[in-house]
Formats: sequence, C-alpha cells, structure tokens
Amino acid sequence: MREKDAWMMNGYVGILAIAILVAVTVMSFLEAQFVIGGIALVIAIALGSGITLVQPNQAAVVTFLGKYMGSIRKEGIAVTVPFSMRRMVSLRVRNFNSSQLKVNDVNGNPIEIAAVIVFRVVDAAKAVFEVDRYEKYVEIQSETAIRAVATQYPYDTFTEDEMTLRGNAEEVSAQLAKDLQERLTVAGVEVLETRLTHLAYSTEVAQAMLQRQQASAIIAARKQIVEGAVGMVEEAIAQLEKDGTVELDEERRATMVNNLMVSIVSENGSQPVINTGSLYQ
Repeated sequence: MREKDAWMMNGYVGILAIAILVAVTVMSFLEAQFVIGGIALVIAIALGSGITLVQPNQAAVVTFLGKYMGSIRKEGIAVTVPFSMRRMVSLRVRNFNSSQLKVNDVNGNPIEIAAVIVFRVVDAAKAVFEVDRYEKYVEIQSETAIRAVATQYPYDTFTEDEMTLRGNAEEVSAQLAKDLQERLTVAGVEVLETRLTHLAYSTEVAQAMLQRQQASAIIAARKQIVEGAVGMVEEAIAQLEKDGTVELDEERRATMVNNLMVSIVSENGSQPVINTGSLYQ
C-alpha cells in the first residue's frame, strides 16, 4: 500500500456548482420540469457528500466501498469522490516519551532507561491501512527498540575503546533511531530524532554499582599513575646518563628507580633522607 493522490476539485468551485444546481432544481420544480430538477438535485447531493475540509499538516484518506481511492494533502476546502469515507491523519511532528523501562545491559546489570522519540507520518495510507492504530504501534515499537539497544551496550566502563550507554549517548541515540526507523517504516512513520531522557542503575543495585564504579575508578587511576611514573623515571635516568652527570651501576640504578617511583606514586609527600656517606657503607 502506497499513498496516492485522490480525485478532487477546488472546494469553492464545488460549492458554487452546488449552489447553481440547487437553483436549477428549484426553478425546474416551479416550472414542473421534475426530471431536470431531479437530476440536478441528485448531482448537487453527490457533490455535497464529497465536500472535505483539510487542516494544515493534515491528510484525508479517502475510501469508497472499501477501496482506497487516494489521499488529499492540500489544505482548505475540496470536493472529492462522492459518498466516500474520509479519515483524517495528522502529519504534524509529535513526541513520544517512553516510560522508565527496567532492562539488563550487555553485562547483565539491571538499569533504568527512558527516551523521547520525535516522529511524524509521511505516508498516510500506510498509517491507516498497514497497522492497527499507528499511534499505539509507534509506542510499542519504540519501547521494544529501547530495550533492544540497551541490551547491546554496557552501562559504563573505564576502557576508552568500548562504547557505553552513559559515555556515548549520541552514538546510542543514533543507533536507536536507526533501529526504530526500520520498525516504523511499515507504518509510514519517519523518525526525526531520539534522545535518552533517563539512564541509571536500578535502585536495588545502585549502591553496589556505585561502590563498584568507585573501585574501578581507583584501579584505573592507579594504573595510569604507575604508567606515567615509569615513563618519568625512564626519561630522568636516560637524561642523567646522556648528560654524563652521574655514572650508575646496576645497584645504584635500582636504588634511584625505587626512590623516584616511591616519590611519584606515593599519595603523601615523601620525606627525603640525606645520605652523607657511600651507598655501600
């Protein structure tokens, strides 16, 4: 089913024609010309049954004896197929705010997620005939797509090469829009934008997940500090040996590395110990 244009004529011209036919009917009956008057009256009634008022950003889906005759998108008054049924479909941009859904992320952690979907109808015929109550269809498919996307990514992680729900909201929203568009094409609906409006761990595990996040953050920070400290120590020793400031054997090198690592990595300020003798005394 694809949308097509229905037969129509200008509404003002149609109203003028109806007025003329009514006048002809009255004059014919007064002059006892009942055949002409009857024909004019039938035509006037037929044209009057096809008068349709279409609001801006609205489409009228026309059916006649159960057959789809086309759609009218032109705003204003129009005269279409006589004795037909017209169903109005809004083409305006609309929002759907999903409820807070409880779902497990890719790691099995229970989370709460919600999103707003911005959409509009682009094919009125599909919206009317391909699905039953397209507004409800959009609602159900949106929540299904949100659940599906939430299960594909972890809520959070401390590795930069992995996409997460919290750290990559733009990418997740784009993936949600893509998946949702595939589901809603059959209903003649275009997805304009999707945005996550709520994202959090479920209340029953929120405290435990917070402690886990804190522990993971401490581990990640320590790892970065150690990696940076090793690089600084290597550069310091290499610079000293390059300039010929000191000559270090293996034991002195090990001692210097130990002292520098302790000084850099330690959370508290290190207290220097001055050795006035030899390292070997």
